Amino acid sequence: MKAVVAAGALGLVLITSVPASAAGDDVLFAFTDPTISEASALTPLGKGLYATTNDSGDSGRVFTVDSSGDTVGVTHWAADPVDVEGLAPAGGNHVWVGDIGDNNSVWDSIRIAKVRVGRGERTVSPTVYELVYPDGPHNAESLLAHPDGRVFVATKDWGGGRLYAVPRRLDPNGPNRLKEVAPVIPMATDGAFFPDGKNLVVRGYYSATIYDWPSMDRVGSFRTPDQEQGEAIGVTPKSEVVVTSEGIRAEVIRVDPELVGEVLGDEPSPTADPTPDADEPAAEDEGGDKGGDDGGSAGPIALVALAVAAYFIFRKRN
Repeated sequence: MKAVVAAGALGLVLITSVPASAAGDDVLFAFTDPTISEASALTPLGKGLYATTNDSGDSGRVFTVDSSGDTVGVTHWAADPVDVEGLAPAGGNHVWVGDIGDNNSVWDSIRIAKVRVGRGERTVSPTVYELVYPDGPHNAESLLAHPDGRVFVATKDWGGGRLYAVPRRLDPNGPNRLKEVAPVIPMATDGAFFPDGKNLVVRGYYSATIYDWPSMDRVGSFRTPDQEQGEAIGVTPKSEVVVTSEGIRAEVIRVDPELVGEVLGDEPSPTADPTPDADEPAAEDEGGDKGGDDGGSAGPIALVALAVAAYFIFRKRN
């Protein structure tokens, strides 16, 4: 335990030596709804709307929030999910919801469902698809969707996470076997594709890493804004990276575009529309290459990630 505390302390010291946020970070709004208390995902819907969801302990519901931070819609989709942690765009007015959290890595399967979101309150009964990992249970908080409709899960493993592809065609009677794609950063808390489909970003509590797609070569990392418990990241149709945190009235912050642009080398090309609608995710036969590095952050960010990993293992992280 002393080693864990020391590692955590070292990590915190290293973190405080890095600026908390870039000068160009911009607070877009704060959630005004106090029931959004543990936002674990953030998906821009376009037209100034965002979808978010609380993690474990809440009922199965997705909030639609406008650009002032007000809740303008709630979709109730499940009475008692296990641990909802991820959202990903599913085209039009739908999102994929990921009941994928498994802090103790003991569940035989995880679940995703495609639900309608938007203004107004509604109760839906979507088809829930059961997914299984090829190598046993994992904890995960990141659900991603490529613009072509392919869906992915990134695990939250302190020694290094993995990206898994959801089958192209899902069997509602399951289970549906995930396919391993490539390594990603340790302790991943969320991820998203850029709208041109050429890159994806996976974040941890204090930084985010961008990868090329489909090679999964690591492009580089950037510091995320300092928040209470950085859990969520999304990319808007204009290729702006936005993040938020757990906590009541948490802020939604746009990461400095220049900071992201420096990592990418040039600005990614936005598409005219968000993710096209698709009834089935694709990925099983078209997963990314396993080439590139080990998927972790380089330099000081990697040291910080490894140092704080053990610390957070002994804290409540939903």
